[in-house]
Amino acid sequence: MGNFNQALFQAIYGFARKNFFLDVLGIFLAQYLPYLLVLGFLILVFYYARSYKMRFLVFVDGALAVILARGILTEVIRFFYHHARPFDVFGFTPLVGESGSSFPSGHAAFLFALALVVFYYNRKMGIWYLVLALVNGLARVYTGVHWPMDILGGAIIGLASGFFTHWLVKPIFEKLSAAEPRGADPLGK
Repeated sequence: MGNFNQALFQAIYGFARKNFFLDVLGIFLAQYLPYLLVLGFLILVFYYARSYKMRFLVFVDGALAVILARGILTEVIRFFYHHARPFDVFGFTPLVGESGSSFPSGHAAFLFALALVVFYYNRKMGIWYLVLALVNGLARVYTGVHWPMDILGGAIIGLASGFFTHWLVKPIFEKLSAAEPRGADPLGK
């Protein structure tokens, strides 16, 4: 698996530093796209949800998923398992600054957890979030700070966290949805 991981990394990173505009795009997607996705989530929560209780519940679902994925599971794995980043292994300067253990990708864990929560409440927006979480992961490989398997590991952690927290929150959501006026969509979809 290590040879495949390195070969896939080199295939993706091989495009870096050859085109200025592609590098700028890769840096933007790797570093700044997550901020836009968080902003989009907050818009979903505060604009689409009809009641304060629904807003709070959707926000809590997303926050718990992100905290579990990025703040707990990723850090526990990194505490017990250190994996060097590609730029440490191959001795080059990445396009974005990063430090610490490579596996699993905290960005991927965070964004896939958030994407799954968004998907549960708004399928169309959730599909975009899942695609953009993957794009961010590819950009993190392109910029030289993650191996492809780091992204896969982070995605699995993020999706599992999003599933678990939604499983916890779903009964409350259904109870609140039943309390909404008949015919009203609690998220305004």
